[in-house]
Amino acid sequence: MPPPESSPPPQPPGEPPGEPPGQSPRQPSPSGPRVPVEPPPSRWDFGDPGTLDDPEDADDPEDPDDLDDLVAMGADLEPGTLLAAYRRGLFPMPGGRRGDPLCWFCPVQRGVLPLDALKVSRSLRRARRDFEVRVDTAFAEVLDGCADPTRSHGWISGDVRTAYERLHELGWAHSVEVWRAGRLVGGLYGVSIGGLFAGESMFHRERDASKVALVALVEILRDEHAAHRLLDVQWLTPHLASLGAVEVSRPAYLRLLAAALPLPQPRWPTG
Repeated sequence: MPPPESSPPPQPPGEPPGEPPGQSPRQPSPSGPRVPVEPPPSRWDFGDPGTLDDPEDADDPEDPDDLDDLVAMGADLEPGTLLAAYRRGLFPMPGGRRGDPLCWFCPVQRGVLPLDALKVSRSLRRARRDFEVRVDTAFAEVLDGCADPTRSHGWISGDVRTAYERLHELGWAHSVEVWRAGRLVGGLYGVSIGGLFAGESMFHRERDASKVALVALVEILRDEHAAHRLLDVQWLTPHLASLGAVEVSRPAYLRLLAAALPLPQPRWPTG
């Protein structure tokens, strides 16, 4: 999802100092879920985004537009840095031009999809029966689909791709894939930390395929901890709103995040 227009960049981060219908994803391995591997900690400090909405810190406390989605620039895409950012409520995107520093966002109005609010139309219920859903069998191919240069507002650079492949290898990033007749026709990927699933991007090559991936993701997240899990979709779009996503304020999102992070990982299916 592309970043909105934003005001001039701030300072960089501190130096080291009702079940869905249709076919279910394949079941978790009998040996149990894979435990993610914690990477070395980041050398960057992103600070506390909870202070970003303090009127005393704003240039003009009377102007709500003084608040900005873009909260930091710089740092790196090491696994420890990415995990630290997501745990703080931030996510990265490349700068607009080659050579620009990384941009880190924590939107003033955050898009989230409540797990009990997913809207599944009759046509989507019918369409889902025509697809097979798999999890984590083609992560690189899902990245390829999301990074297709023919798509408008493309933002997945080579560095971003490499970074999320590393997170996937460590067990933190997952793909939900939609197949038909042995061909990958849609999917999504994101980062799973405790009860947070931070959706990064989705794509489709056949109608409704990305929606089927989202339905399957919600099905995975709907477990005994579903009431406190958090499905983050970054910014609200008309498409996501039609599926039940809503906006919450940055302080509200950070409260939801704090409640979600201590939860156990979902039981990710294998294959």
